[in-house]
Amino acid sequence: MPLQNRVSPFGDLFASSARGSFMGNRGGRFHTDAKTLTARRWVSRQWICCVLDFKGRQREVWGRFYTELFFLDEPTALAAGHRPCFECRRNNAEAFAEKWREARGLGARPHAGEMDEVLQSERLQGRTKRLHRRNLDDLPDGAFVALEQAAFAVRGSALLRWTPDGYDARTLRPRGIAVDVLTPPAILAVLSAGYKPHWHPSARD
Repeated sequence: MPLQNRVSPFGDLFASSARGSFMGNRGGRFHTDAKTLTARRWVSRQWICCVLDFKGRQREVWGRFYTELFFLDEPTALAAGHRPCFECRRNNAEAFAEKWREARGLGARPHAGEMDEVLQSERLQGRTKRLHRRNLDDLPDGAFVALEQAAFAVRGSALLRWTPDGYDARTLRPRGIAVDVLTPPAILAVLSAGYKPHWHPSARD
């Protein structure tokens, strides 16, 4: 049986046999020795998105240390409120931080903890996913929206319907409507400033 370690754009954790293209964690361990989830869904504000393979390291998933999570692609991780890891994705993390600096007009790139503090307030409403109402016209590529209880990624003039296995439908992006946005506002600003997330192959035109 697959573990409940896949992450949706809504930030929910679910079981699926589909393989994700990125790994991550939420600051520590919140699974049991029997490899089931506790009532918690995070340990700290450090929600990160990592590569699957780094320096040949081998580890048991949901072993002694932290609760490994898996994402279809980076836009999915960003929608759930995760940022690039500064250890295994140094170049991406620095590019992300630089676009964060540009978007906010800061004099220096922010530290990871500064970004984590902002993201924690934007991704959660108590213990549930926080939604942000925005005009669909203004959203950058890589943003996720909720429509009819499904998640759609913005990519050019299209909306791509998300599934655990990939994007399975492409529809024309409507104009002039307000939508519930899953991606936190700070990450929307980073995307608008030019950060390019890594997409799943099914997102290609």
